[in-house]
Amino acid sequence: MEILEDQSATNGEPLLAHLSSFSWLPHTSNPPHQTPPPPRRSPDMKQLHKSPTHAPSPAHAPASKISKPARPGPRTWVGYLLREQRLLFVLLGALIATSFFLLRPYLFSLSASNPTERSPIFNFAAHSSDPRGVPAGFRPPPRRVVVTGGAGFVGSHLVDRLLEQGDSVIVVDNFFTGRKENVAHHLRNPRFELLRHDVVEPILLEVDRIYHLACPASPVHYKYNPIKTIKTNVMGTLNMLGLAKRIGARFLLTSTSEVYGDPLEHPQKETYWGHVNPIGVRSCYDEGKRTAETLTMDYHRGGGVAVRIARIFNTYGPRMCLDDGRVVSNFVAQALRKHPMTVYGDGKQTRSFQYVSDLVAGLMALMESEHIGPFNLGNPGEFTMLELAEVVKETIDPMSTIEFKPNTADDPHMRKPDITKAKQLLGWEPKVSLKEGLPLMVTDFRKRILDE
Repeated sequence: MEILEDQSATNGEPLLAHLSSFSWLPHTSNPPHQTPPPPRRSPDMKQLHKSPTHAPSPAHAPASKISKPARPGPRTWVGYLLREQRLLFVLLGALIATSFFLLRPYLFSLSASNPTERSPIFNFAAHSSDPRGVPAGFRPPPRRVVVTGGAGFVGSHLVDRLLEQGDSVIVVDNFFTGRKENVAHHLRNPRFELLRHDVVEPILLEVDRIYHLACPASPVHYKYNPIKTIKTNVMGTLNMLGLAKRIGARFLLTSTSEVYGDPLEHPQKETYWGHVNPIGVRSCYDEGKRTAETLTMDYHRGGGVAVRIARIFNTYGPRMCLDDGRVVSNFVAQALRKHPMTVYGDGKQTRSFQYVSDLVAGLMALMESEHIGPFNLGNPGEFTMLELAEVVKETIDPMSTIEFKPNTADDPHMRKPDITKAKQLLGWEPKVSLKEGLPLMVTDFRKRILDE
């Protein structure tokens, strides 16, 4: 109606006269007190609203809607961060996370190098005689241990002891000198794994301890493929040290008394540097082990790897190879087969012989100690080759004979360890004498020879 009134005011015509043609207008005869019915719009009315010639005047234009006040601040992610100190908390969280990831390798290396210092409340290692640093009445936490060469003579006995004390063990062996039969009795153990792998190639494992025993140890085997022998000593040791550095594991290298060569010092202490032929037929093993010791110490000094070095002297016991060329296994196998025992040279060369269980105890004590080494692990009891042949005859067959042959090149004339350092720092010394341990080895050899 406002539009119609405006239009009538504009044209100067009475409103009633202008709308007289519409049928819906109320009659003048209706009483003034009655309310007219609601109007209905006609097509003409629609055209009236749409006509541009009847635009309303600015004085009577409808009031526009009042707009709502805008919210303070932009509704963007920048504005979201700037409000209520959110940006400060984001920066603080990023600083904490960055600090954790930067310090994480350092903290893990400390915990791996000295696990007994993880608890500031009680130092188990200082109050226990147990080599793992756990007092009586406490069960040590299980560890994951890898033993390279674990299917070999010494390695298989070490695996037995590790599983006995509750560790999980992974054996890595290429079976060049090791035998599956040495660890077959563990195949159903859920804490035991056997991997056929050559340590010359890298391997990725997650373990706490690495016993690196992989290498041919008898003259017959390491002379058979001298290049492979020195590659195992150098590249294999590099790969295992790299693994130890990567995962923060403790590393133990089994070196050898051969690093002393044909010694000019007797008995041999760990401070003796040796007398070795670097280009002889035995140098692939002798110099290979010397290089392995060098690499081990360089990774310790330069890379912070926790390392241990053991220098192993002549060892005997069950599971030795029947024909590996070492003097004890040679004599025992020849006597059981009724063959003459072969003595090279005049038989006056001296050797020291330790039983395998004593060696394993020494290796485990060294691994869990806080001392790097090197440590001589051997039995200081010294025998000439002729004296050893007599002991074998008494144990197996008094009618056995001896056959002399020319001596081999670079064969040491004397070999006897000084184990004072191991006694004082590790509390270790051998317990099994030759006359006690030899019958145990003979029983194993007799059964295997009869099975042939």
